[in-house]
Amino acid sequence: MSKVKVKQNSDFWERNRKSDGYLLKKTILKYGVSIARFILLFGMCFMILQPIFNKISVSFMTIEDLNNPTIISIPENPTTENYLMAAKLMTYSKSVVNSFVIALAIALLQISMTTLVGYGFARFEFPLKKFWFACVMLIVLIPPQTISTSLFLHFRFFDIFGLIKLITGDTINLRGSAIPYFLMSLGCMGLKNGLYIYMIRQFFRNIPKELEEAAYVDGCGTLMTFIRIMLPDAKPILTSCFLFAFVWQWTDGYYSKLFLGNVKLVSTELSRLVDSLGAFLMREMGTTVTIPASYGNAIMATGILMIILPLIILYLFAQRGFVESLSSSGIKM
Repeated sequence: MSKVKVKQNSDFWERNRKSDGYLLKKTILKYGVSIARFILLFGMCFMILQPIFNKISVSFMTIEDLNNPTIISIPENPTTENYLMAAKLMTYSKSVVNSFVIALAIALLQISMTTLVGYGFARFEFPLKKFWFACVMLIVLIPPQTISTSLFLHFRFFDIFGLIKLITGDTINLRGSAIPYFLMSLGCMGLKNGLYIYMIRQFFRNIPKELEEAAYVDGCGTLMTFIRIMLPDAKPILTSCFLFAFVWQWTDGYYSKLFLGNVKLVSTELSRLVDSLGAFLMREMGTTVTIPASYGNAIMATGILMIILPLIILYLFAQRGFVESLSSSGIKM
């Protein structure tokens, strides 16, 4: 083995001598780029994962560990009390069920509507097409806070061209229910719907039109061609959009507070977790309690981990389709 290495080294230096040092420079550049790429990727991964690792560490610490300056990452007395406390304050089991049902229903509805709209933009011509697509882009660019007041008033005093008030004498208050969510999703005005339309449109635009033309020749109509030919090819992008829709709905606290009111969801329960902790300690001790900042942060970190855990499990089941969508999008788009 040593003789082989010696021979390879001698051959390398002989080739380098014949190339006037070009081979050595090329080899140094190659390994230098590899080392720089490794450092860059390691730094990016560390920046992304370090906060999560820090939250995992803090979530197992007791108050004594949190206030001990000698303990940084590894708890001296690991405990699961923080998880039990966070689950109790968040009504975790009920909140997870409510969030899962709403997020799943909204995600399916959003993907169904945005797929139809995205396919229409990709394949059909209709009046003011560019104008309507510009409106879709505005949905992506304009923050939801801009139209929050009008949305609140619209669903607080819901009416259809004045007919409901004409018949019943009053408008309908839809706040406190999931109906506003469903109506906005049906109209492709839900959370990030403009982005899904754009992604699906770009995907369908890159599918050869010859596939549809062949289906038309075989006797398929527009609807059957869309269902039998286009949708099977669009599974990767639909999987990605579904995951995005589910995750954003799962973690959304803005629309949830605006419409659902007191419905227990993981996102809304997390936002008031520290306040719930203070109220719980006050009830237990019968007096006002000042919560140490370190303990409040530990409970909040625990709550965050409990919220993202179902999302990680979902990604593990759907990662194949998600990665396939990203790779195909990178080639076609």
